[in-house]
Amino acid sequence: MRLLPLALLLGSACTLMAADAEPAKITHSMFIAGSQTAILSADGKVIWQYPAAARDGFVLPNGHLLLAVSKNAQYPGGAVVELDRENKVLFEFKGTQSEVNTAQLLPDGHIMLTEAGANPRILEVDRAGAIVVQVPLQCQNTNHHLESRMARKLANGNYLVPQLLDRVVREYSPEGKIVWEYKAPDDLKEDWPFTAIRLPNGHTLVNLTHSNTVVEIAQDGKEAWRLANSDLPTPLLKDPCGAQRLPNGNTVITSYEAGDQTVKMLEVTPDKKIVWTYEREQKGGIHEFQILDTNDVPLEGAPMK
Repeated sequence: MRLLPLALLLGSACTLMAADAEPAKITHSMFIAGSQTAILSADGKVIWQYPAAARDGFVLPNGHLLLAVSKNAQYPGGAVVELDRENKVLFEFKGTQSEVNTAQLLPDGHIMLTEAGANPRILEVDRAGAIVVQVPLQCQNTNHHLESRMARKLANGNYLVPQLLDRVVREYSPEGKIVWEYKAPDDLKEDWPFTAIRLPNGHTLVNLTHSNTVVEIAQDGKEAWRLANSDLPTPLLKDPCGAQRLPNGNTVITSYEAGDQTVKMLEVTPDKKIVWTYEREQKGGIHEFQILDTNDVPLEGAPMK
C-alpha cells in the first residue's frame, strides 16, 4: 500500500474545508442621513445622533460631522452645520432660499453647498460663512424641491450636479458653463438622477430613482455597467437615493422608499452579487450615507459618495 505524505493529506483537507466554508461575513459601521441622522456601529447600534433630519453629510477626517440639514423651524431655508460628537455647532451657514441639498468640505477648507429656490446655485463659503464662489444652475425653476440633489466638487475644479426634474446630470465649470452631461437612455428617459459620483477611472456612477436603476457611465456617455432589480434574487432597489463606491470596487446603495421592507441597503460586487445588506424593522428608508469601515478596518481615501 502506498502511503501519501502527511502534508499532501493536510493540504487536501484544507482545500475541502475552504471549499465548504461559508464566505467571510462583512460588517460596516456607517453614517446615515434622512429622517434619522446618526452613526451606526457594525452591529446596528446608534453611537451618535443628531436631533433633526439631514439631506446629506460626511464624517470628516477629524471625526466631526458636516451636515446639510433639512429645513425646519430652526432653519427654514435649510442649513449646513459642522458638529463635534457632543453636537456642539462649530460652523453654521443658514440657507437663504427654499432648501440646502448638499454639503461638502473642500481641500482648501471652504464648504460647498447647493441652494434650491428661485435662484438655484452652487455656493462655496469660507469658515466665516462668507460666500466666496457662486455658480448659477441651469435648471427648471417651477419645482424648487426637484432642482438638484447630491452635487460634488470634482478634483478638476468643476461641479457635478444631478438635476432631478430636468432628468440630467451636468458638470459645470466654475464659470457656470456646462462642459459635460448625461441624459438617461430611452428606456429610462423619464427617470430622475439623484446621486452622481465621479470615479477614479473617469466614469460617473448615477442612481436613477424612478426605474430603480444604478448605471455607470463612461466619459463618452456610453453605459459601462447597470444594476436593476432584474439582476437581483429579489427586488430590493426601491427609490435608490444614496450610493457609495467602495475601494474594493463594490457598490453600496440605499433604498429610500424601502417602507416596510426590512432590507434598507445592499452591497453588490461588480458582477452584481449581493455580499451585504443592512436590515432593520423600523419603517422608512435612508436618504444618504457614508460607509466608514469594513470589518472594523477604516476605509482609505476620500469616500466616493
